[in-house]
Amino acid sequence: MSDSLIIIPTYKEKETIEKIIRAIFSLEKSFHILIVDDNSPDGTAQIVKHLMNEYKEQLYIHERKGKLGLGTAYIAGFKWALERDYEYVYEMDADFSHNPKDLIKLYNACKVDGNDLAIGSRYITGVNVVNWPMGRVLMSYFASAYVRFITRMKVRDTTAGFKCYHRSVLSSIRLDKIKFMGYAFQIEMKYLSWKLGFKLVEVPIIFTDRTEGESKMNTGIFKEAVLGVIDLRIRGLLGRIKRAS
Repeated sequence: MSDSLIIIPTYKEKETIEKIIRAIFSLEKSFHILIVDDNSPDGTAQIVKHLMNEYKEQLYIHERKGKLGLGTAYIAGFKWALERDYEYVYEMDADFSHNPKDLIKLYNACKVDGNDLAIGSRYITGVNVVNWPMGRVLMSYFASAYVRFITRMKVRDTTAGFKCYHRSVLSSIRLDKIKFMGYAFQIEMKYLSWKLGFKLVEVPIIFTDRTEGESKMNTGIFKEAVLGVIDLRIRGLLGRIKRAS
């Protein structure tokens, strides 16, 4: 039994899913993987199910009926993890934009250094992004700056989607009350963790944009994130952020 579960949401990831699974299972540390698939029409789930025969009791899949959004995929994964004995729960993309080797860095930041939420950060040591056009880099960087200004949260990479949570964080957040389901979900989870008093740390990583498969990013995603932080700030000021009972 591993103490760590990696949640990977998928939608049309047939080009990369087997590669990312094998890369994770080749690491020195033992991880388990939960794939949350939103009824991918390209056969992603079938690839995972085939690999489950090889990686018994290490690889799992949760299939959903349609494309229901990033946030709901992770929330389903969090609940699945909390029903079991995992101490550390990770968010990770399927497309190798997050280097599997950096999972060890996130784990050590929590397990060894005693942090509650480790964030794989593109901006803590400058701008560490590969294969993005300059316009997208600037949009992401200044969106994070805007989020810091509004929320007062001391996180450089507020939209980062590569993270390790200690289970105490997830069990303290009222997951059914999470409001945002797109990439603003990433901001909301960090903000709630911070407001509830958990210890956050940013771990430097190099983010490499996908070279295979289909990107899910667009300007509407950033618009949602930028507008959503105002609501977060108001909720924080009004004392509406409370621990799960």
